[in-house]
Amino acid sequence: MVLRGVAPGQQQPGTEAAMDLVLNVADHYVLTPYVYPASWPEDGALRQILSLLVVTNLGAAVLYLGLGAISYFFIFDHDLMKHPHFLENQVKREIKYAMTSLPWISIPTVALFFAEVRGYSKLYDNVTDSPLGWPGLFLSMISFLLFTDMCIYWIHRFLHHKLIYKLFHKPHHIWKIPSPFASHAFHPVDGFLQGLPYHIYPFLFPLHKVLYLLLYVFVNIWTISIHDGDYRVPDGLTSVINGSAHHTDHHLFFDYNYGQYFTLWDRLGRSYRHPSALMGKGPLEVVRKLQAEGKLGGKTKEHANGRSQNGRKEE
Repeated sequence: MVLRGVAPGQQQPGTEAAMDLVLNVADHYVLTPYVYPASWPEDGALRQILSLLVVTNLGAAVLYLGLGAISYFFIFDHDLMKHPHFLENQVKREIKYAMTSLPWISIPTVALFFAEVRGYSKLYDNVTDSPLGWPGLFLSMISFLLFTDMCIYWIHRFLHHKLIYKLFHKPHHIWKIPSPFASHAFHPVDGFLQGLPYHIYPFLFPLHKVLYLLLYVFVNIWTISIHDGDYRVPDGLTSVINGSAHHTDHHLFFDYNYGQYFTLWDRLGRSYRHPSALMGKGPLEVVRKLQAEGKLGGKTKEHANGRSQNGRKEE
């Protein structure tokens, strides 16, 4: 297996970067035999950058559209589309905005991936490379979640500063009642800043490259899940886990629940709000009240394909 662009002593065998693994697979099956001329070496910087741009954009689109569609059709409560704050053609607008922003977000992201590929991160290949072995693998997963949750909380609060908000974060708050496709519908600067902690972590702390890729997928799943309108949280975890109910209140009430996974930093930062949906005062209750008062029309076109408000698949 080729170690790309590695200077002597820069990156040793067994410690190649996570994105290097992805590039090796892409090169072996697609890029080398079908795309690049034979005169372009696999470890060439220009080729690596171009390949990373393609792989990053393709991967982001597949994760966003694929996971978003699964959530939209099988988890998202389509009764939320009857809420007065759910915009006309909102789902299409969310997808269009996200697909326009993702390529721009990929540019600085690829710069970080390129640094990983060139051997500047602390990513490692084998569990034996960790001083703590398998326990170290588990601890790195926990520390990744805690570190990124802390960083995103403060970045998110920064984006709500009155001098910053209108420039970068306001577009995401257009979706007061988000669908799963709102998850990646950010201004490019907003999206990159909130994703930055995930990319910084392996430059600061050792992390297994496969675990890094798995966590990257998990991050995308979680980001979609807190926009999916499924407000259920396991008993006993409501005060700990920042779920969709918590994040929906962030979209509705603006100054609360900035956290990503946990409520810890919201509690420390005095920005925690107990979810209105868990107190019987959430968006679905608003829809039901308006329906009872006869102030809502018939079903939306999309509604027939989703779950009803009682959580059952509609016929």
